[in-house]
Amino acid sequence: MVTHEAGGMQEPTATQHAADVLRFVRGADKQSSSRNAALSSAIAKSWRRCVEDYELDPAQTQPASVVDLHVLKDLRERHAELVQIASAEIDWLYEHIAGSGYALLLTDASGIILYEKAEPTLARTFHSAGLLIGADWSEPSQGTNGMGTCIAEKRAMTVHLDEHFQGCHIGLSCSAAPICDPSGSLLAVLDASTLDARDTRVSQAHTMALVNLSARLIEKCVFLRHFRETTILRFHARPELVNLQHDGAIALGCDAKVLSVDGTAVRLLGARHRDELIGRRIDEVFDIRPDEILGAEYATRNGLLTVRDTFSGRRFFASLGHDVAARPSVALSRSSAAAHSVLQLAPSIARKSALKLEELAGDDPQMLRNVRSARRVASSQVPVMIQGPTGAGKEAFARALHAASGRADKPFVALNCAAIPESLIESELFGYRPGAFTGARKEGMKGKILQSSGGTLFLDEIGDMPLLLQTRLLRVLEEQEVMPLGAETPLKVDLHVICASHQNLRGMIQRGTFREDLYYRLNGITLELPPLAQRTDKERLIREFLAAETSDGRPAAIEMDAFECLLSYSWPGNIRELRNVIRTALAICDGGVVRLSDLPSEVRSNAVESRDSHRDTSASSAAPEIGAKSGCDAFDIAEREVLLRAIRDSHGNMSHAAKSLGVSRNTLYRRCKRLGLAVQRSHPVL
Repeated sequence: MVTHEAGGMQEPTATQHAADVLRFVRGADKQSSSRNAALSSAIAKSWRRCVEDYELDPAQTQPASVVDLHVLKDLRERHAELVQIASAEIDWLYEHIAGSGYALLLTDASGIILYEKAEPTLARTFHSAGLLIGADWSEPSQGTNGMGTCIAEKRAMTVHLDEHFQGCHIGLSCSAAPICDPSGSLLAVLDASTLDARDTRVSQAHTMALVNLSARLIEKCVFLRHFRETTILRFHARPELVNLQHDGAIALGCDAKVLSVDGTAVRLLGARHRDELIGRRIDEVFDIRPDEILGAEYATRNGLLTVRDTFSGRRFFASLGHDVAARPSVALSRSSAAAHSVLQLAPSIARKSALKLEELAGDDPQMLRNVRSARRVASSQVPVMIQGPTGAGKEAFARALHAASGRADKPFVALNCAAIPESLIESELFGYRPGAFTGARKEGMKGKILQSSGGTLFLDEIGDMPLLLQTRLLRVLEEQEVMPLGAETPLKVDLHVICASHQNLRGMIQRGTFREDLYYRLNGITLELPPLAQRTDKERLIREFLAAETSDGRPAAIEMDAFECLLSYSWPGNIRELRNVIRTALAICDGGVVRLSDLPSEVRSNAVESRDSHRDTSASSAAPEIGAKSGCDAFDIAEREVLLRAIRDSHGNMSHAAKSLGVSRNTLYRRCKRLGLAVQRSHPVL
C-alpha cells in the first residue's frame, strides 16, 4: 500500500469530535445531547460499525490508503465499460457545478476511486485529503463517509461535516448515490465532495438530487449496454417519458421470459424485488402475447404500445427493440465536449408498406378519434372527406384507410387537383380514346377513375377542381360509369372515393366556386386532421422522422437544444415541413449530430419567439411547461424543482436562497436563467 496523509481540521476541534463520537457510541450522553438526538439512524449505525466492527479510533488521523498501480490498472480494465459510461455523465455534471468547490468521484463496489473530476486549482487540495484515484474510501478504511457509508447502507447518503466518523474528515461534506448492475447488485458509487462546506446539511439537498439523478442515468445506460443483444421493453405511465431516463426497462429472452429488470421497472410495477419479475413470461407481467412481443410486426414498430400490468391493471405505454442496430429506443447521453445533452435514436428498419392507421394516429386524441371513425367505414361504400392544413398528412391517412379496407388488394390511385394544369385534369381523370385530340397518345390513356376501379380513388385538394369537371365527377359518382374523352359509350366502374382539401368547402359553396350537390355526395364522413403544432404527440413524430431519415445505417443524434427548437416551432408547413427540415439537417450536420446551427434560421428564430411569447403570457406555469417539453432531460427538471423550492422557502429572497443552496447569488441567477426560470432581481416569477 502507498499512503497519503489525510488533510484535517485544527487538532482541538478534531479531538473534541472524536470524544463526542465515542461518548455517543458508548451511550454516555445519549439522553443529554440535543445534537445526538438529531443524528440520523444511518449515521449512528455507521459510527457503531466503525467502533465495534472495524475497531477504528475517531481521534487517529487515518492515512488514505491507495492501491498499488498494478491493482488500479486491473480494476480500471475490469470496469472499463462502466468508467466509459460514467465519465461522460460525470464530465457533463461537472459543467453544472463548476465553481462550487466540489470534486466528482466514481468508486467501485469496494470503495476504490476509479475516476475523478475536480477544478484544477483545487485538485492538489483534494488529493491531500485523500480524494484521488486509487484511494480506498470504504467504511473499514475511512470510517463514516459519503462513499463508504453509501456502500454499507446500499442507498443514497449525505454525510455532512461532523457526521463523519474521523475527526480529520469533519471539514468534508459528501453526497453519494449507489449505481447497481443489471442483477441489482451494487456496482459503483457516484459522489460529490467538498472541503469547504460551511452551510447546513439541508443545503446539500440540491447537490444530492443532482448526484442521484446522474447515478440513475449511469445505471440505465449500464443496463441497456449489457442487454444490447436482446429484446428490451421500455415502459412508463406517461408516454412522453418512454425511452428516457425515468422509464422502466425489461430485458427479454428468446422465449419471452424476463431476463432482468431495472430498478425503475420494479418500482413502476409495485414489486418488492426484481426476483418477483425475473423468470416470468411477459404475458404474466403485461396483457400482451409473447408472439406479439417477439413477432416481426412489433420488431420494426416505432410507435408505442398500450399495455396493462397483470398485477393491478394499470395502463402503461411501451416501446420495443431487438438490438442496438434495430431498436427504436432512445438513449439519452451527455456530450462532455459541448456540455449538451444528445438524444440518440437508432435508425428505423426500412419499411416497404405504408404506415397503418394506428401508427399515423400515435397518441394524439384527435387522431385517435379519426382512426376509430375511419375503421368503422373502411370497408363500406361511404365516401370519406379528409380536411386539414397543407402538409398535415392527408394522403398518408388516405393510403392507410385504403390498406385497412376490403379493397386493400386493389389499386390506390391518387390525383392532386391543385398540381395538374386545369387543361389536363379532365384527361387525367376520365382518360381518352386513341386519337381523341391532337397530341393524344396513339394507344389512348386510362384515366384515374378507370385505374382505381375496384380500389380507391384519392382526390387531393378537391377544392381546386374546375366547376365543369365537378359536374362530370358528380355524374360518375351517381351512375358509377365513366365516359373517356372521344368515347361513345360509357364504361362501368366500381368507384370508392376519398377526397381531401385544406380549403373551407362550405365557404366555396357560398361563393359559387364549389358545387353543393357534389359536396354532399363526397361528404359521407369528414375527418379533421389537426395541424402539427396542435398535436400532443409532436415529440414522438420528431423522434420517428429522425430515425426514419438516417440514410447510412448509423444512429441519428440531435442535441437537446436543437430538439427543443423543433418542439417549440409552430410548423406552418406541418408534417411535410418537419420532414424536409429533418432530412436537410441530417444531410448537412457534422459527425451525425444535428445541432441548433443546422436548422433553418426561420425555425430557430420563430421557436425562440414562441417560447418567449408563451413565457410572457403564462409566467406562473413556466417551470412545469418547460419541464414537460424537456422530459428527455430529467436532470434539469429535478434541478429546477430544487431551485424553486429553495426560492420559495426563502420567500423570494435570492440572497437567502443562494446561501441555503451553498452557491453565490450570481450562480443562482445564472442557473435560473439556464433553466428558463423568469427571475427578476428582486423576486422570481414562479
